[in-house]
Amino acid sequence: MKISTIVAATALMGASATPAFAQAPARFSDFRYTGHAMEAARPGPGEYRNPILSGYYPDPSVTRVGEDYYLVLSSFAHYPGLPIFHSKDLVHWTQIANAIDRPGQLDFTGMRTSQAVFAPDISYHAGTFYIVNTCVGCKGNFVITAKDPRGPWSDPIWLPFEGIDPSITWEGDKAWIVNNRAPDEPPRYEGHRAIWIQEYDWRAGKMVGPSTQLINGGVDISKKPVWIEGPHVFSKDGWYYLTAAEGGTSVNHSQVVFRSKDLLGPYVPFAGNPILTQRDLDPNRPNPVTSTGHATLVQTQKGDWWATFLGVRPYADDFYNTGRETFLLPVTWADGWPMILPHGKAVPLVGKLPNLPAQPAPALPTSGDFSYVDGFAGNKLSMQWVGIRTPKTPFYKVERGELVITRPAPLGDLNQVPGFVGRRQQHANATVSVTVRYAPTKPGERAGLAAVQSDLHYLFYGLTNKGGTRTLALYTRAKGDEQLVASTPLPGTAPVTLTLRITGGTMAFDYASGTKQGTLKRDLDVRFLSTHEASGFVGTIIGPMAQ
Repeated sequence: MKISTIVAATALMGASATPAFAQAPARFSDFRYTGHAMEAARPGPGEYRNPILSGYYPDPSVTRVGEDYYLVLSSFAHYPGLPIFHSKDLVHWTQIANAIDRPGQLDFTGMRTSQAVFAPDISYHAGTFYIVNTCVGCKGNFVITAKDPRGPWSDPIWLPFEGIDPSITWEGDKAWIVNNRAPDEPPRYEGHRAIWIQEYDWRAGKMVGPSTQLINGGVDISKKPVWIEGPHVFSKDGWYYLTAAEGGTSVNHSQVVFRSKDLLGPYVPFAGNPILTQRDLDPNRPNPVTSTGHATLVQTQKGDWWATFLGVRPYADDFYNTGRETFLLPVTWADGWPMILPHGKAVPLVGKLPNLPAQPAPALPTSGDFSYVDGFAGNKLSMQWVGIRTPKTPFYKVERGELVITRPAPLGDLNQVPGFVGRRQQHANATVSVTVRYAPTKPGERAGLAAVQSDLHYLFYGLTNKGGTRTLALYTRAKGDEQLVASTPLPGTAPVTLTLRITGGTMAFDYASGTKQGTLKRDLDVRFLSTHEASGFVGTIIGPMAQ
């Protein structure tokens, strides 16, 4: 992630005082999602489909423990955070935890959605799992641990060095942390960063010894490479390999590799770098995957090598609302160097399955076209639901098949947790619906569906009070400017089913209440929810909201 973006001062957005609570809270039921990819990729027998995690699942870090694989991903200021997935075949993944799931672990108050936890790394040693990570806007870099990846995960152990994207490399019984820091000289240009390494005493939970700069700038500093980050070090055949992202997280993103005979260097870059990029391909190619990088390499129990990495699938030009996704490709080795994808070759959307035991599809798919229904069973939300910022006190409850938002609050005030929870938009083409029971009694009260990219870029579709009448309304907010797009009276107290129909960069808004049904708005341009327009590092989250 760009350091200039990370360290920018957080300016709090003003917001009006929270409206008085409605006499009865908003109640939501029957959340439904159906998603279809734009591309017609159909894996056959013995094949898998990319991406392996569709939607906003960036910066994948993977580790193997025996025959099990664990993956952790960035979640920024969404809470709960740092989702952890498990697989036995690198293709079929099931979420098993959120490593940040207690308000006491990290406090995201005052943070925008694209701040907080960046690019985690997961590893395992001597019966303990480790996640090392950066909280941008918190206290910096930290380590959390767990005996079971399903949790509980510990409170953070804070680390004293600056920078982002730390990872742990294990050397026998010793641990070393490698990360992005400022270079050991005045920066020569915007985006000039460096990769450093330092020993970590994992028993005492502290850094020891001197720090050593391994990479200054990138592959060739004379060419002013930018944003060297996301480093990982591993060993193979007597060599230490350092892989890292280079070029920034947009269309110039890439993965590069260096090697050394000594853990502390010197590291020599591969003459064939980058080992993964899509920046040299025709931007007008059909069904492009772009912005690839932030890869982690893993060796299977069969001896094969694979890489997880992030990429995006624009619906037009550089517009995508789904955020950065997780892809999988085999790694080939030649003359002692790894290659994820030869230069000029497009990321394949269908590939040959890894040579691992066949696994059934998970109950909740993460790849391809799929649907699901959440009936809000039990007394808590499933782990796929996230809100924005850390809640100090509960603001919702789950009871009798309904989600009840009990403490409604607006988006826009960074010192509050909005009355919103949602799930990731995982496809460019999707249909999302929920049924809401709500009778607003005062002007400004709202409850319905929201599609949220940030506190400054979102839309709200649902019930409000206008002139004393319950009204169905659609609002958009782009760059902090809210607009009423359409509305229609919907008096009474009958439940309303709200539906978003998403087609790339447009949406349609349907409703049904008793015998009354219709479409409030068609073909709304929602490119303001794209990363291109909203900036940042997250994808669109869709779900119930009340304020």
